[in-house]
Amino acid sequence: MTLSGWITIAVFFLCVVAITRPLGGFLKRVLEGERHGLARLLGPLERGAYRLAGIDPNREQSWSHYALAVILFKIFCFIAVYVLLRLQGVLPFNPSGLGAVAPDLAYNTAVSFLTNTNWQSYGGETTLSPLSQMLALTVQNFVSAAAGIAIAAAIMRGFVRRSSATIGNFWVDLLRVTLYVLLPGCVVLTLFFVLEGVPQTLATTASAFTLEGGNQSIALGPVASQEAIKMLGTNGGGYFNVNSAHPFENPNALTNFVQMLCIFALGAGLTNMFGRMIGQEKQGWAIFSAMAALFLIGAGVLYWSEAHANPLFASLGLDGTLGNMEGKETRFGVAASALFATVTTDASCGAVNAMHESFLPLGGMVPLINMMLGEVIFGGVGSGLYGFLLFALIAVFMAGLMVGRTPEYLGKKIEAREIKMTMLAVLCLPLVMLGFTALAVVLPAGLSALSASGPHGFSEALYAYTSAAANNGSAFAGLTANSFWNVTLGIGMMIGRFFVIIPALAIAGSMAAKKTAAPTPGTFPTDNGLFIALVAGVIVIVGGLTFLPALALGPIVEHLAMLHGTTY
Repeated sequence: MTLSGWITIAVFFLCVVAITRPLGGFLKRVLEGERHGLARLLGPLERGAYRLAGIDPNREQSWSHYALAVILFKIFCFIAVYVLLRLQGVLPFNPSGLGAVAPDLAYNTAVSFLTNTNWQSYGGETTLSPLSQMLALTVQNFVSAAAGIAIAAAIMRGFVRRSSATIGNFWVDLLRVTLYVLLPGCVVLTLFFVLEGVPQTLATTASAFTLEGGNQSIALGPVASQEAIKMLGTNGGGYFNVNSAHPFENPNALTNFVQMLCIFALGAGLTNMFGRMIGQEKQGWAIFSAMAALFLIGAGVLYWSEAHANPLFASLGLDGTLGNMEGKETRFGVAASALFATVTTDASCGAVNAMHESFLPLGGMVPLINMMLGEVIFGGVGSGLYGFLLFALIAVFMAGLMVGRTPEYLGKKIEAREIKMTMLAVLCLPLVMLGFTALAVVLPAGLSALSASGPHGFSEALYAYTSAAANNGSAFAGLTANSFWNVTLGIGMMIGRFFVIIPALAIAGSMAAKKTAAPTPGTFPTDNGLFIALVAGVIVIVGGLTFLPALALGPIVEHLAMLHGTTY
């Protein structure tokens, strides 16, 4: 560990703090239809889109109609992406003549990108044409991210409104986020990435002569535009197979820092938007503080782990001064790689600038734990906030039980309906993560895809299904997905997304219909250090109790084996 490494982490965190409030204010103005700087420029496009689609922006929806709109939109997205991938061989903008994507892979990819997971069972530059990359994947990067923020806004309205039967209009929220937040932000980011050397072209290859006198074909494409929304929308799907470890996706330390900042930007901003929506910014900062504490702990542990050399390499006489550099880019080093891995698994991004499978066992366990906690540490755009609010409801429910009072959150009583919906959303994730992992490590179709056996093979399987259900998309690179994995991972992604969204919207509808009670001397405050500690503890305890046996079978056993000088 070095001073410069800790300074990198500290500067990154301070930048996140600095952008949180401005972004929160802008997001609130956009989603609540208030005046903002881009309204005059892009307002005619918004109004024209309403007329073209036959949408009445003043007509709001109940939670059930909002959820139905989300589901119907996602079904349409699935069909569109699946058909595009299956017809890739006969569609234009395919200069390399790539054929149709296999049915199981097309299914997995369509589900992956519509759920904002962006798990990739393929090499992007060798499997998909520029048209597929742009029209199928990049479009989904925009609308899946916009849908997540829209759902978060609807859930916020549920906590804010009193005796209301509606929580907003999904189509209006979706359009506003796309038009005013994601598109302008990505235009700026794309230009920045191009300036730093990221390609943006319809040419698919460039030729280069090697030092040995050979001819090398280097893959190109419209990379910068996909890179921008990949990060800002916490999507994570890379244009190239090695994602942000590729120099055409992430050329230098500056682009690496900006990419990490983009991953956290909107998730952090939504915490401030929530505080503004309820008229108490302090509530938003309390949520931010709980997330920040968990983030800093994870980043510190991962950096500490990777700053140590692999003992097995040290026994061979290899220099471990720089720490564990296996699977890392020398242009980033240990600190920036550890920080990137923490950020991308705190958020449901899944982009990687180092190979997580090459981390030391305890280092690889940090990304696993981040995802197992539901990715509520800033989290994906929208999903991080409403996932955190589910744990906040559990925390105030437990506090109410301890003092013998009816639990309340923001003046709304938490009753049996809300707790049932909360537990459905929280418990579906470990059921998918652990259940599918158990199947994969006993069935031949699952075992055949693993590159390792024993504890490390178990970790590969556990990481894959954890990443899928958490809608993250990163992977231990030793896994070679086949039809069994493509299908089961796709099922995990859908359950992890929709079995959280629908209960969360149901809670929002229930809360919106309630009246707000005035605070009393016995009201549990949810904007102070006690609440921050309580909700952070609930998140850790729920995740720890659920997943500790699985972690013991994988990373912990690997760590013990490594300490005793044996391979795993």
